[in-house]
Amino acid sequence: MRILAGAGAFTAPAAGSGVHWAEQLRASDLSVGTYSVPAGGTDDQEPHTEDEIYVVTSGRARLVAGGQSAPVGTGAVIYVPAGEEHRFTDVTEDLALLVLFAPAEYTRRPGGPPA
Repeated sequence: MRILAGAGAFTAPAAGSGVHWAEQLRASDLSVGTYSVPAGGTDDQEPHTEDEIYVVTSGRARLVAGGQSAPVGTGAVIYVPAGEEHRFTDVTEDLALLVLFAPAEYTRRPGGPPA
């Protein structure tokens, strides 16, 4: 067993950065981390090569994905399939998301993680 301290808690991005990402767990078939976007911030992520589950632990925004758009807030659970363009927009309250990748993030990406 492992307790993931701090997972899902909002963390303000460092100066000059628009978002904050922290990975709390990595195993061969799963990775878990926390993604934070401050109110008014810009989410510029690229599609991932792995399936994702987002759990909104705090905040409010709109998710644009797969040609659809929906408001999301605390308690929302969202599935985004591998390769699907997606981003959080209209962040009106600091947004904290628990993110689960299966398999682990970047394990399907040629060359591994971005530089």
